[in-house]
Amino acid sequence: MSTASPLPPEYSAALEHLRQADPVLAAIMAQGHVVQPAAHEDLYLALLRAIVSQQISTKAAAAIWRKVQALFPPDGYPEPAALLALTEEDLRTAGISRQKAGYLHDIARFAQRDELDHARLSQLDADAFTQHLTQIKGVGRWTAQMLQMFALDQPDVFPEGDLGVQNAMRRHYGLEQTGRALQRRMTEIAEAWRPYRSIASKYLWRSLDNTPAE
Repeated sequence: MSTASPLPPEYSAALEHLRQADPVLAAIMAQGHVVQPAAHEDLYLALLRAIVSQQISTKAAAAIWRKVQALFPPDGYPEPAALLALTEEDLRTAGISRQKAGYLHDIARFAQRDELDHARLSQLDADAFTQHLTQIKGVGRWTAQMLQMFALDQPDVFPEGDLGVQNAMRRHYGLEQTGRALQRRMTEIAEAWRPYRSIASKYLWRSLDNTPAE
C-alpha cells in the first residue's frame, strides 16, 4: 500500500497536461513513481550545497557536506557571519578546495547583503533569476536552473544543457544531434510541456535513475 501523500489538485492537473501533450513522456511517466512536488528550500543553504557538490560524486559531496556542518556547532547551519569568520584553510580541513572556499565566502557575502531573499527571487523570471545569481563567483546558469527547479520548485524551467536530460531525450526520442543542434531540438520538443517543463525534466532524470549532472 502506497504511503505517498495525495497530490495537490493543481499538480495532478500538471501531470495530466504532460500525459496529454506528449505520448513519449506519457510512457515514461507510466513506468516509474510519481514525481512529488517539493517543499521550498533555503536558497542560501541550497547554493552552498550546490557549490560543494560541483564536479564530485553524490556520495563524496554528502561526506564533505557533513564535515562542513561539523564546523558550525551546535546545529550545523553555516550562518553567513560564521562562514566568513572561517579561513580558506579552515574550510580545506572539511575537504573544500581553495577555489570552492572562495565561492562559499562569496555566497555568504551575497546573503549578508540580503541578495538571497526567497520571496523576491521566487518572483523573478528565469533570465532575471539567472542574471542575479551568476553575479556570485562559481554560480553558472545550470546551478541557477537547479535552484529554480528544486529549491524553489518552480514548474517551468528547462535545463537543455544538463547531461542527464540530454541523455534521456536521446534515448527516448531517438535524437542523434549533438551540441547546439541537439539543444535546439530538445527545446522544440519541450515546448509541448509548457508550463510544466521542470516536472517533465524530473521524469526524464528518473527514467535514467539519474541525478542532475552538469
